[in-house]
Amino acid sequence: MTSGGPGGWGRPVRVEGGLKARSRRGSIGSAWWSRRFIDILERVCDKGRLSRGRAYARAGQVLHLDLSPGLVAARVQGSRREPYEVEVRIEAYGEQRWAELQAAMSAQAVHRARLLAGEMPEEIEEVFAARGVDLFPRDLDMRCSCPDWGLPCKHLSAVLYLLAESFDEDPFLVLAWRGRGRDQLLSELDAVPGPPSDPDLVEDVPFAERLGDFFASGATVHRPERRGTPPPGLLLRLHPAPDGLTAELTAAYTAFAES
Repeated sequence: MTSGGPGGWGRPVRVEGGLKARSRRGSIGSAWWSRRFIDILERVCDKGRLSRGRAYARAGQVLHLDLSPGLVAARVQGSRREPYEVEVRIEAYGEQRWAELQAAMSAQAVHRARLLAGEMPEEIEEVFAARGVDLFPRDLDMRCSCPDWGLPCKHLSAVLYLLAESFDEDPFLVLAWRGRGRDQLLSELDAVPGPPSDPDLVEDVPFAERLGDFFASGATVHRPERRGTPPPGLLLRLHPAPDGLTAELTAAYTAFAES
């Protein structure tokens, strides 16, 4: 953050049309991915400045916020006439790294399906960690043009809290910050064939096509060697005989099975 003496502690200049946090009290961020980001901030940052940053975020003091690969740029109205310029930088991964990550996501059918459905599986952090990289940043390169020496100042804190809320609305912004936008990621995941099918997987065959082996024990169209004739007792349990005919039908079914 840019250096300078302490200052800018007066009341902020009120603005109209600023970006306001939806949360009016308590914690900011509700989904696991936004809370993960906030937990990192609240663990390493000054609690007083974070508290003032939440107030700024809720008051609409952030005028503009733009996210691009590796960079969040914003303008925040403080106590001076001119808004402060804020930047938050992280590492954006290159094409080779993203190709590895996408291949790993595609290899996990559940992860791939949930991403294509617009969801962010919590296990995706493990996909990144297994390749020696982080999904959420451990370190943030933060800068603000205000004269406050603290890190982060309240202007930075306000931007970070609004960033967390934007993650709530669109979890793919977490990945976009790392260098892969939603549309490109989903397009490339959708183009990659899924994992090979299990050779033992039984195809779902319409009932009308299965009438011939409906009562066969364990039989499938792929496993004809497992076909067999159901025991007489099973048929009689499914279709009870009229009174007085149980013995005769049992003998008839048994003879039929043996033949």
